[in-house]
Amino acid sequence: MAKHEEMNPFKLAQAQFDQVAEQMGLEPAVREMLRWPLREFRFQIPVRMDDGTIKVFFGFRVQHNDARGPAKGGIRFAANETLDTVRALATWMTWKCAVADIPLGGGKGGVVVDPSKLSTGEKERLCREWIDAIWKNLGPRNDVPAPDVGTTAQMMGWMMDEYSKLRGEYVPGVITGKPVGGGGSLGRTAATGFGVVVTIREAMKHLGMKPAGRTASIQGFGNVAQHAARTFIEMLGGRVICVSCWDRKDQTSYTFSKAEGIDPYFLQSITDQYGTIDKEKAHKAGYGIEDGEAWLAKDVDVLIPAAVEGVITGDNVQRVSKQVKILAEGANGPTLLNADEVLKERRIFVIPDFLCNAGGVTCSYFEQVQNDMNYYWPEEEVLTKLDQKMASAFKAVLAMSLEKQLYMRDAAYWVAIASVERAMRLRGWL
Repeated sequence: MAKHEEMNPFKLAQAQFDQVAEQMGLEPAVREMLRWPLREFRFQIPVRMDDGTIKVFFGFRVQHNDARGPAKGGIRFAANETLDTVRALATWMTWKCAVADIPLGGGKGGVVVDPSKLSTGEKERLCREWIDAIWKNLGPRNDVPAPDVGTTAQMMGWMMDEYSKLRGEYVPGVITGKPVGGGGSLGRTAATGFGVVVTIREAMKHLGMKPAGRTASIQGFGNVAQHAARTFIEMLGGRVICVSCWDRKDQTSYTFSKAEGIDPYFLQSITDQYGTIDKEKAHKAGYGIEDGEAWLAKDVDVLIPAAVEGVITGDNVQRVSKQVKILAEGANGPTLLNADEVLKERRIFVIPDFLCNAGGVTCSYFEQVQNDMNYYWPEEEVLTKLDQKMASAFKAVLAMSLEKQLYMRDAAYWVAIASVERAMRLRGWL
């Protein structure tokens, strides 16, 4: 792949798929169907702003594959959102649902907007207008959105309400990640970060590593990173020595570190809703503040990229410490193909993104189930079920990796692609 193509997330998703499709000997028709989304929507969203003017935003929804069940995937509000970003994420959602063995397909949505520049009222109107533009193509048995970068549980509540108004009935299962008390599930907020650490725990078992006292470095400090940090410390008895975040004011990223280990609860208390840590308060509390890529070079046992795609590249992968044993991809698509080659050579155990961060969509599936039953589980039951599901998914991928002598990312693709292809054949699509 040319360098400029590597930074395109959809080209990366296709290249990862092509590599495994070749290994599997997939027939050409199957390859072509799975390389591209089944359906794509691009639409205008006119919103009345607080000053009375009308501003037009662009929105997307991509349904990659629904052979195994309704399309499933988040909605991102981001200034740099593109159709190719949404295509890539929808593709990865197909594999994520399949590798987690939940009966859903892959979808993703987005709006080109910086949500931090919108008032609460403007956000609500944008959410409702997004639903107005696409609602006929959504539904609990069709396509189920959820929160993602730049969106929140409250925003999902507004979207669910708008859809219910248009349908003329209460339809909580059309959206997941809703607020608890508004159709949401206990445990959903922690689910993705919790699932990341479950897969790390299982990887440590495989590698013969005792988890107590192990160290981690985390990129990002949004929802996934926050709960991954807390769970790494509380479940494994480990120590997180640094996290990084994007500073919206400075338009750059910083790494916040403490050799004795960060306090994730304290950092959460000085972090805004977009994951930006207050530098002045962190400095006063004794945190070292370094450049945004410093997290990558720390002498730790586990690296957890948990922010955005394309952060570990052929140019910076050599900065990864020789001490690192596990790379757990909490973010979607954080590692480029040329970096993957280096990680393979160094025998770093990679837990691929659509396995590692599948806890969120798995808990979203649990939320749908609870919505259908109109019966809601206690948080302990949700997290117990999630632990079991994530551990089972990890073991299936590891078994494939050992059986076929495959890199873990390739093994995850084998498991996922085989599952989707089987569903397509059983439905008569092939």
